[in-house]
Amino acid sequence: MFGDKKERLIKKLVSSGYIHSDGVVEAFRQIPRENFIPKEHKPFSYSDTPLRIGKEQTISAPHMVGMMLELLELGKGHKVLEVGAGSGYHAAMAAHIIGEEGHVYTIEYILELASKALANVESIGFNSRITVINADGSKGLPEYAPYDRIMVACGAPDVPQPLMDQLREGGILILPVGSGYYQKLIRVRKVGGKFIKEDHGGCAFVPMVGEYGI
Repeated sequence: MFGDKKERLIKKLVSSGYIHSDGVVEAFRQIPRENFIPKEHKPFSYSDTPLRIGKEQTISAPHMVGMMLELLELGKGHKVLEVGAGSGYHAAMAAHIIGEEGHVYTIEYILELASKALANVESIGFNSRITVINADGSKGLPEYAPYDRIMVACGAPDVPQPLMDQLREGGILILPVGSGYYQKLIRVRKVGGKFIKEDHGGCAFVPMVGEYGI
């Protein structure tokens, strides 16, 4: 049903330079975005646009998902923390790339969305690869730290200290930083115990809530 639309989207994302690695391209091909979108928006599953998923939250536009996954430099067997599960799509994409030997822990502040994310993850048989947790993601998830990669799908006023503390040496953290709904996409690398920040341009995410949120 969505095959042709999906392939056109992938071709567009590749030609625009948003995605390029085999792992990310294959994740777009294999993970059904329509499974993570409310019924009324399913016809737009492969449009390059964010879509509402309820509770004033959105699923990110495919180009932003792709860009973040590429910047994370995910590898097989990585342990990944996600803050802001939303509908579970971003976690599923990451889980596909890191393979069965890896694991994604994704935290969602809103209980109803966490429940939906879990159901969506189960719908594609990824419940053994992804753990969905209803909690304050701004504080991270110290019980499973350190993480090889941390991705944040909500805008924070600054990089939360708990997330930096939970990043493994050599690890990468990516998140939107700024106030309101417009931020800069920041990649943080932990090298020699120090944190090196890179600015990857403007973006628009819903604000982070919780202790270290807005």
